[in-house]
Amino acid sequence: MKNGRRVLLTTAVLAVAIVATARAHTMYLKLESFFLEPNSTNVVALFNGDFDESENHITRDRMLDVSIVGPDGVVHPPTEAWRDTAMFHWHADSVDTALLTFETGSPGTYTIGVSTAARVIPLTGAEFNEYLVHEGLVDEIAQREAAGETNDDAAERYSKHVKAIIQVGDDRSGEWTTELGYPVELIPLQNPYDLGIGDELEVRFLRAGEPVENQLLYANHEFNHGHDDAGGHVEAVEARTNGDGVATIPLLVGGRWYIRTIHMVETPSEADIDYESNWATLTFQVR
Repeated sequence: MKNGRRVLLTTAVLAVAIVATARAHTMYLKLESFFLEPNSTNVVALFNGDFDESENHITRDRMLDVSIVGPDGVVHPPTEAWRDTAMFHWHADSVDTALLTFETGSPGTYTIGVSTAARVIPLTGAEFNEYLVHEGLVDEIAQREAAGETNDDAAERYSKHVKAIIQVGDDRSGEWTTELGYPVELIPLQNPYDLGIGDELEVRFLRAGEPVENQLLYANHEFNHGHDDAGGHVEAVEARTNGDGVATIPLLVGGRWYIRTIHMVETPSEADIDYESNWATLTFQVR
């Protein structure tokens, strides 16, 4: 641990940043319905918070890539297609959200992706531990304990890379397999819209395009959200990837689902950064 080497922020900025990380803002692409009509105008929300509540919007300057991949090709929506709202409610659960208006084209299974630029945040040992517990980063908690670093402060560089799979019309197409080339990425190995309640979805986790073994994935659905006594998420499914980077997610119920993971590594060669984390989510709907 590189004690004493920290990125300096003003008191005000630091306070805001610490609150943001302590709340552990996971990012998701979420639609009211993931089943859309061809050649229609739709809205996808970029939630930053929990799956049922967005606590702040993502500014356009943080978006390194926005892609909509369908059977007619790849579209990168212009900045003007986004808007922010502090009063966006499908089910009275969103308070601060970035919204993207987009058009569907031909029938098929589309992929939507957003990748953000990295930011750095310094945290005290207590704040970092709270964040690790909240996000279920059990391996990192164990590593810090084994190294005697549980109480050490930590500077973290983090970025987020999110995808949604949507079904437009009745016809299936192959765009659900698209790799967008993000630093980390969840790739389904079956079309989610060929599956139903009680089926299993296999997903491959990639880091820099390569499969990662023993990565811990969490999955949940819109009807199950909560936290345990320690402040961690209560998830419907926990799974680890095998040697091919593949984990299996049982689709227990219908509704909107997410799969999430955080790939975190120590950065011993960097003077002012202790950890680098890349967050990934995949959202879809089950009928």
